[in-house]
Amino acid sequence: MNIGPYSLANPFFVAPMAGVTDRPFRQLCKKLGAGYAVSEMVTSRPDLWGTLKTSRRANHEGEPGPIAVQIAGTEPGMMGEAAAYNIDRGAQIIDINMGCPAKKVCSKWAGSALMQDEALALSIVEAVVAVCAPRGVPVTLKMRTGWCQAQKNAVVLARAAEQAGVQMITVHGRTREQGYNGQAEYDTIAAVKAAVRVPVVANGDVDTPEKALQVLAATQADAVMIGRAAQGRPWIFREMAHFMATGTHLAPPLVAEVKQLLLDHLQDHYALYGEYSGVRTARKHIGWYVKSLPGGEDFRARMNLIEDCGHQTRAVADFFDGLNAQMDRMPAAVPNGLQSEKEKHMEKAA
Repeated sequence: MNIGPYSLANPFFVAPMAGVTDRPFRQLCKKLGAGYAVSEMVTSRPDLWGTLKTSRRANHEGEPGPIAVQIAGTEPGMMGEAAAYNIDRGAQIIDINMGCPAKKVCSKWAGSALMQDEALALSIVEAVVAVCAPRGVPVTLKMRTGWCQAQKNAVVLARAAEQAGVQMITVHGRTREQGYNGQAEYDTIAAVKAAVRVPVVANGDVDTPEKALQVLAATQADAVMIGRAAQGRPWIFREMAHFMATGTHLAPPLVAEVKQLLLDHLQDHYALYGEYSGVRTARKHIGWYVKSLPGGEDFRARMNLIEDCGHQTRAVADFFDGLNAQMDRMPAAVPNGLQSEKEKHMEKAA
């Protein structure tokens, strides 16, 4: 499929996840088969563009294209300015966030809260398209099925967004009210797909190759977007691509390969965040890798006490060397549906 002038390698996309899909993680997922990746959201507030947090989120050094940046805000003019700001820093596609359910975002009427005010939501889309279209930059939209069960307006908003110039629409199969609880539903996504001509991406609970193909078939969507299932298992994208092409499962990666992938990821992570923040923000990534492995919980507890990058990388290398003595390959995937509710609440996707 295409987004504007950009042709994508496959229909398996990385979801924008706050605090997760930074440049090192996006690059890793693309290396392991993801056809497309969207950045974690960048604020539309100009007074925050100079902060270290925003500068890191706007960092695309060495990232293979197309570079897609998600922006979040509530004021059409500021959202247009945010689009221009990110284009000047390398963004080739701008994604509008109307899907984030986080309270700190929705309390300011950003994210999925915008779905309650269709007029404002459309004004934002029009303002962003007005800035992007003359520069040849496609605009995409990510949203939920609606604010709550009684207010599912994804189809209405999708039609309006398409008419305003949006070139791809992603729908998470839950309302904002649901957060990440319960099961995603795909009937609304199918209705959106039937209502518009632009590509539609299905998001929510896609965690195995079989589920990816089931969701594509059920919704007739053009692609699926994977979030939590890629945490600690970024090779899921090549597994999905292989299954789609052959109908057979790709063998899980060798323990030795995963060790090197994680060590390389850590070096990229440290380079972006520095020693102090890097060692701390890396803990969640390491924890996702090891949580289902023998001795993983004990290792995670010990690793969370380490406060310098050198010791952290040595600890990871030693853990995987010990694991390699027990098993050649990583275990098969465990669907996210088997996660505890506590784990689900800890994982925040945009």
